Amino acid sequence: MATDKSGFEVPEQMREMAEKSVDQARQAFDEFISVTQKAVSSAEEGATAVQSGASDIQRKSLSYAEENIEAAFGFAQSLVKAKDMEEMSALQQDFMKKQMETLGEQSRELSDRAVKAAQDAGESAKS
Repeated sequence: MATDKSGFEVPEQMREMAEKSVDQARQAFDEFISVTQKAVSSAEEGATAVQSGASDIQRKSLSYAEENIEAAFGFAQSLVKAKDMEEMSALQQDFMKKQMETLGEQSRELSDRAVKAAQDAGESAKS
């Protein structure tokens, strides 16, 4: 059984139960993403040239959401395996730092795509 300096113990059964819960949530999320991707694909079939930019942003946003949820599941998985509060704190700090960097990159990318989509839509409207 893991113990930190403050005397806090994370029982093995609790870690196993938490890990099982994370696995079940991941499975449910994977099924949700699969259905969502099929719905997005169906919606894209009827898209026009003007809507292609929006579809691109929609696909990228969905991809980012999936990446972020995967990162959260990875974090949860490592958190339930932590031996003590010190390790939990370090894991959380690392996760938050990485997520802030990732969200910044994702925001810039979506912004660039939105500008391009608006430009493309403007050019298409002129034609």
